[in-house]
Amino acid sequence: MEARAILNNVRISPRKVQVVLDLIRNKPTDIALATLRLTPKAASPILEKLVRSAIANADNHSMNKDALYVAECYVTPGPTMKRIMPRAKGRAYRILKRTSHITVVLKEQE
Repeated sequence: MEARAILNNVRISPRKVQVVLDLIRNKPTDIALATLRLTPKAASPILEKLVRSAIANADNHSMNKDALYVAECYVTPGPTMKRIMPRAKGRAYRILKRTSHITVVLKEQE
C-alpha cells in the first residue's frame, strides 16, 4: 500500500527542488521532516508541507505512521511563463519563470 501527495504548478525551478529531493529519498518520514526543517533551501518549506500531506493521506488509508518512508519523490517541469526584460537599444531579453510538478510517495517498511 502507498500514499502519495502531488503538488502542481509550484513557482520554483525543478533544478532547485531536485537538490532537496535527493536529500530525503529512501529516508523514514521523521528523518525526512527533520532534514527538510533544517535545510536552508527555498524548496524545503514546500516539500515539508507536501510530505506532511502524504503522511495525512497515509493515515486515511490506515497505514502505520511509524513505519512510513519516502519510497519515491520526483519533480517534473511544469508550464514556463515567458516574460520580457527591456535592454539597451530597443532589444528585449527573454526571462523564463519556471514551474514544477512535485510528487512524493510514501510506503510502509516490511
